[in-house]
Amino acid sequence: MANQGQLSTSSEDSKIHLPNKELVGLKKPKEITKETTKLPQPTGWRLLVLPFRMKEKTDAGLLIGTETIDRQQVASQCGNVLAMGDSCYKDKERYPSGPWCKVGDWVVFARYAGSRIEIEGGEVRLLNEDEVLATVQDPTDILHKY
Repeated sequence: MANQGQLSTSSEDSKIHLPNKELVGLKKPKEITKETTKLPQPTGWRLLVLPFRMKEKTDAGLLIGTETIDRQQVASQCGNVLAMGDSCYKDKERYPSGPWCKVGDWVVFARYAGSRIEIEGGEVRLLNEDEVLATVQDPTDILHKY
């Protein structure tokens, strides 16, 4: 048996054991989740679209009121595709040339198309796959009237 005053040279004994790092009396921090996990996930042939939100300042530096911005967002006809359902654009007879859009694309849709869902910070829309009218490179190219 080894003397208690001597250090053991075996690899198992040479491992450093750290103490438990939990502090007594402190609450554990909340788990950080991505905001996208809180959004509804579209099913079937539906798309989740975030309507375009105009700038809060004009090019001349004038501030635009929040009521005007909110009204414009509701009336928006352009949005960014956030998610697509698992059956979206899978019908080869209806879409022989493939999908009309993909996640990340800016799309144009009818003013009253889709279902509006209120979320923290605004709203999203659930559109049917055939409610997409066009895709655009830059949503600021479209004149947004409110």
